Amino acid sequence: MNKKGYLILENGQIFEGISVGAEKQVTGEVVFNTGMVGYPEGFTDPSYFGQILTMTYPLIGNYGVTDKKTWESDRLQIRGLIVSSYIDNKSHYTASQTLSDWLKKEGIPALANIDTRTLTKIIREFGVMKGQITFSPPIKSGLFFDDIKDDNLLPYVSCKKPSVYKGGDFRILTLDCGLKENQIRIWQKLKVTVIRVPWDYDPFKKGSDLKVNQGLTPVKFDAVFISNGPGDPKQAVRTIEIVREAIKREFPLLGICLGNQILALAAKADTFKLKYGHRGQNQPVKDEISGRCYITTQNHGFAVDIKTLPEGWIPWFTNLNDDTNEGIRHKKLPFLSCQFHPEATPGPTDTEWIFEYFLTEAKKWLKKP
Repeated sequence: MNKKGYLILENGQIFEGISVGAEKQVTGEVVFNTGMVGYPEGFTDPSYFGQILTMTYPLIGNYGVTDKKTWESDRLQIRGLIVSSYIDNKSHYTASQTLSDWLKKEGIPALANIDTRTLTKIIREFGVMKGQITFSPPIKSGLFFDDIKDDNLLPYVSCKKPSVYKGGDFRILTLDCGLKENQIRIWQKLKVTVIRVPWDYDPFKKGSDLKVNQGLTPVKFDAVFISNGPGDPKQAVRTIEIVREAIKREFPLLGICLGNQILALAAKADTFKLKYGHRGQNQPVKDEISGRCYITTQNHGFAVDIKTLPEGWIPWFTNLNDDTNEGIRHKKLPFLSCQFHPEATPGPTDTEWIFEYFLTEAKKWLKKP
């Protein structure tokens, strides 16, 4: 018989459910995702680090855990999981375990039979809030709530040492702030060599050769890519400084999600926390240049304040649900970024063209006399 468990919100509201994961007490920021499929990819997205994720789609677990090749990192990144109906199945042809088995193996608590509709309405009305999953009666659980907003989370999700993924002559330095693995797959598909470095690796510092395969290799790259990741972008002080130097040296720059916010901060613009964020695979955005609209996959809790963009910078994309910024670019220089995830996984692939578009713009810039 499944053990009872409780989700306690910082405002005092309590939700009772049954355990379908590890029986472990955790705290985190309670958020919701509106996606219907793709939970193995979503749960392994490092942008969820430190968060208790609520799935609004009522049936979760029905196809099990798919092949590790489709994961976005090598482990579960969510702090905890909340669902309405858990289906203990593994019907997908590559599935080797159920979702419950996976959660227990990696020590992630999960509660089912929760009224996720009511929980989501609370978050939408009052904003994301701290919460605790516990398996003790709430009155005895010892209420404490970690607040991740003041922490720099990038050291927890970034790679620890540089690595190179060979693809072609064009070399892109990738600042790993908690990247999704499909970003590397797409670069390689475009025959780009990816130089993946930790979030605070400064390629412009004297003696910053890459230590790869027990040897030192000079850092040679044509462009800089800033990945997605968790937390408040303003905590990524070292990354912002590195990107600011790349701007000064006019290296082509592309940012995704957190990378969009870091690029804006490096350009001396500002960011702010959204009330409940954008998390799902059905977010409509408008390209402000072409006027075309796209459906995108998203996972973020902060946004760029376009009113603070300095001269020379313009909005590139806008969210059609709440008019918040979904990307910026420079008018003349090859600096551009998007807040959504063009690499998808999970979600539509409608905006994958951004990778190739950036590559074309970067090559044109580098050929200039």
